[in-house]
Amino acid sequence: MVEICQQYLPILPWADPKTARLPGLNPIESGQWLQIDDAYSAQMAHRLFLMREHGNLVHRLSETAQPAAKELLDEVLKELTGLEGFSLTDEVVTCPDGRDVEIDRNSPLFTLGSLVQEDFVIMQKQGDEHVMTGAILCFPASWHIDQKFMKTLVKIHDPVGEYTPDIARRVQRLFDGIRVGRPMWRANYLSYNDPELFQPRREEERRSYDASQPSWLRVERQGMKRLPETQAVVFSIHTYVLQKQRLISLGVKQPIGE
Repeated sequence: MVEICQQYLPILPWADPKTARLPGLNPIESGQWLQIDDAYSAQMAHRLFLMREHGNLVHRLSETAQPAAKELLDEVLKELTGLEGFSLTDEVVTCPDGRDVEIDRNSPLFTLGSLVQEDFVIMQKQGDEHVMTGAILCFPASWHIDQKFMKTLVKIHDPVGEYTPDIARRVQRLFDGIRVGRPMWRANYLSYNDPELFQPRREEERRSYDASQPSWLRVERQGMKRLPETQAVVFSIHTYVLQKQRLISLGVKQPIGE
């Protein structure tokens, strides 16, 4: 178990009217797609370990998604030019923790996983539905990349009891409605008895939680951005973990029922 926690939450999904009511979509302001926070160095060290030791558990990329992955890398590099702590040349990115990362366009998702805290999932339209055709997913929250890769949105959400046919249609319309230059974000949260960021869990496995035991709150800021050339929709996930006691000490209103 590795405990990597932020010291504060920049978003409170359960308390802010903009995020508390589903689907809780908000426009991403210019320069706010990617987030750098106080856990950057520790999260990046953990990401590098996971990619090195468990690459097959955190990375998938289909042949059809190769152009989208390379375009995604270019979009992230453009974004990094405006973020404090990063400096770029045509071949190398120097990161806020002092690391130099080679820009490897033959391995775009692993390069992305070495640069920023976000995980990235590539969704591409096939027929009437979006399909997960690629991902760098170092910090899964109780789902497994093996069971989601090359699945449609409906199949990805099969274990979610509340994911009714009506909600499925609404989510598909949401993905269809993401416009180039108009990315959106939403947020969710879950309570865990384990702060570990890497929590792959297969559909047949149930996540247990005991409120009487030490608890951590896990919050995801989820971005949706359409790539201009390939038209793929990128789902980005920035993960925050705070110990419940830390939230109490900060005077933060606790989620109802948590």
